[in-house]
Amino acid sequence: MCVGDDVNCPHFKLHYAKFKEGLNQERRNLLRSSVFAGGGVAALGAMGGLSIVTPALAEASAARQPSQRSYHYLPANAETVHWGYFSKTLKPRVEIDSGDIVTIETLTHHAGDDTERMIKGDPGAESVYLWTKDKKGVDRRGAGPTDPKVYKKGSGEGQGVHICTGPVFVRDAEPGDILEVRILDCVPRPSANPQFKGKAFGSNAAANWGFQYKDLLGGAKREVVTIYEVDASGARSWAKAVYNFQWVPQTDPFGVTHATIDYPGVPVDHTKTKRNYEVLKGVRLPIRPHFGTLGLAPAEADFVDTIPPSYTGGNIDNWRIGKGSIMYYPVSVPGALMSVGDPHASQGDSELCGTAIECSMTGTFQLILHKKADLAGTPLEQLGYPLLETQTEW
Repeated sequence: MCVGDDVNCPHFKLHYAKFKEGLNQERRNLLRSSVFAGGGVAALGAMGGLSIVTPALAEASAARQPSQRSYHYLPANAETVHWGYFSKTLKPRVEIDSGDIVTIETLTHHAGDDTERMIKGDPGAESVYLWTKDKKGVDRRGAGPTDPKVYKKGSGEGQGVHICTGPVFVRDAEPGDILEVRILDCVPRPSANPQFKGKAFGSNAAANWGFQYKDLLGGAKREVVTIYEVDASGARSWAKAVYNFQWVPQTDPFGVTHATIDYPGVPVDHTKTKRNYEVLKGVRLPIRPHFGTLGLAPAEADFVDTIPPSYTGGNIDNWRIGKGSIMYYPVSVPGALMSVGDPHASQGDSELCGTAIECSMTGTFQLILHKKADLAGTPLEQLGYPLLETQTEW
């Protein structure tokens, strides 16, 4: 049934109008509850805007934190990432207290599109992307089967594609609590290849699952990958295209041929592609670094595909989930088990072509735990979905 999402429905306009009205009413209810909860105005959050966390809740959560705040660093390598899935069965890669700050390295799952620029010389990326005829640095890629007798494309079947770093275990977090994730910073990961010092790179694929695969101009089905350059120092707020190429069948080191981009991390053999260095000459694309996939482990299954977002977060792909914003997530399992990945240099309000500018990033986060016992009468009491807070919007 159409709920404002089927343009072919004869009553699409009516259904869409009802959907928008319902959404606006939900926003008004959220605003009303956040401003007047507890008989007072909402707190001025640490990120500089009006926070949905009321002063009383902020005080109660702060009182539960250790007197000494700690800082943690979590690198991205074959031992600290999981590829294509969230899981409550994963061993935590770092344990923190509420209020602690943690810096987390994240890698794009598209780095194999240009090994020279995005992997070479980078020990962490090299360990994750290691793939020879005898070994893969990270074998399982997705929530699918891992038995070679069953899978066709590769272990995990690519049922979930994002490289996620983590999980982070938050002490005392229990189901029913809310985890507040403040994004303090988000910066591009520099290329480790001396040939490209001071630069970072990302890949944008007009892929087979994207709208442009059918080539709106000519009707031919094709996948085109564009490699972008980003200033790793942050001095330049835009990206520029380096080259693009049309995907041609690639045979991975295990001997499986991929006619389309259907399994993450396949190393592209550029002796088989034709690179066009004249693409988008003189065009600058504004960057707004953010994380496409950020969330907690769900309780319902051991392995959950990262592609569809869920009530515990995941692949939301909202460019606003970057520096200065706050995410709120309902905790589903002990420790919350937060992971982050799918880093982007830029994207619009969707991934219309199939991807964003997929670019490895490093983020710094402060995690604050709000206990279920303290949530009564606050806007977060019944929160059962991810909530994004910016300085101007919820």
